[in-house]
Amino acid sequence: MTDTVRSRTAPAGGAAGRAGWHRRTGALPLAYLAAIVVVAVVHPALPSWRWLAIHLLLLGAVTNAIMVWSAHFTTAVLRCPVPGRRSGAAVRLAVLNLGVLGVLVAGTTDRPWPGVTGAVLVFGAAVAHLGWLAARLRAALPARFDITVHYYLAATAALLTGVPVGAWMLVADDDFRPRLLLFHAHVNLLGWVALTVLGTLLTLWPTVLRTRMADGATIAARRALPVAVAGLALLGLAVLAWWPPLAAGGLALVATAALITARPAVVAARRRSPASFPAWSIAAAGGWLLVALAVDAWSMLTAADPAAAADRFGAVLTPLLVGFVAQTLLGALAYLLPMALGGGPGPVRQRTERLDRRWAQRVTMANAALVVFILPAPPYVRITTSLLVLAALLQFLVPAVRILLTARRRP
Repeated sequence: MTDTVRSRTAPAGGAAGRAGWHRRTGALPLAYLAAIVVVAVVHPALPSWRWLAIHLLLLGAVTNAIMVWSAHFTTAVLRCPVPGRRSGAAVRLAVLNLGVLGVLVAGTTDRPWPGVTGAVLVFGAAVAHLGWLAARLRAALPARFDITVHYYLAATAALLTGVPVGAWMLVADDDFRPRLLLFHAHVNLLGWVALTVLGTLLTLWPTVLRTRMADGATIAARRALPVAVAGLALLGLAVLAWWPPLAAGGLALVATAALITARPAVVAARRRSPASFPAWSIAAAGGWLLVALAVDAWSMLTAADPAAAADRFGAVLTPLLVGFVAQTLLGALAYLLPMALGGGPGPVRQRTERLDRRWAQRVTMANAALVVFILPAPPYVRITTSLLVLAALLQFLVPAVRILLTARRRP
């Protein structure tokens, strides 16, 4: 299983080129995460700091990580030759990040047109990524884990649906806006992010645990994908038309898909218990996804109108963004970066140990603080718990940046 993640088709000299590529691209999500820390420190001076932090995480850190690592896993599971040059991927990332910059400028300066231009660039990068994925899938021989690439295709299609709606929101300000917000948030979070995570964990989860894949895991992944896509389609239509029971039904289907893929993951964890930061971070993230979906369904069913549901969505965003998205991102990077930077077993083990230091304290502190934060509590308690979550992020970010800098100095 480890070989599947690492790809066994690298040409001579390919390992060094692959390590250099991941050293450069690995800096992208870390830079956006560092920007979130800065926003947290100076947020009293930023009127749109919540919006900015959300988009730094989702559009910046997560989208860059998905673009890079979904290409990596596609090459691995389809057993494609590792490209000697990555000029196409570099152009896609450059266009993506120019687009992200435009969106961030628009959101913080209340100037919509840089955001619309940025959204067009993000859309173009996503179209190119979708074309690349489809071309790899068409050219490949049948592969055991090709369902992972189908998850990536569906996730990218969701992003291509959500981005134009986000651009529309930058210039529209009418009674329909709450429905657009709900559509944009759900399609991007549960489509672009959650589908990518479910597809990747098919092979990544047992690799992180250092055990073999559970029997039936691939079958479960194939069954879950159409359920999740149907749930997203139903959810999207329901929030636009404002049919709360159908929206809750769509969320239930997404939760069902997550549970279908969770069953073989639990079997693998019973065979070899999680004992590292990546494993426990990813496991905790899965729990928070189910919590967020339940809160979301309750919020939809009890909201009087779309505006009320949009106002309540903040209660869903915290467990979804911090509990699910951020923990999945940190856990995946903590496992993948040490391996991708290469150098042999010794350096890989050293990097892994650095990112694993005090993992039990970090995971416990972050998740306990998040539980307290989402419960009714005085302001000073919420401030304290948010600082603890920020401290857990820094405990990952500082050694991760040092690892990249150290790898850059290696001959």
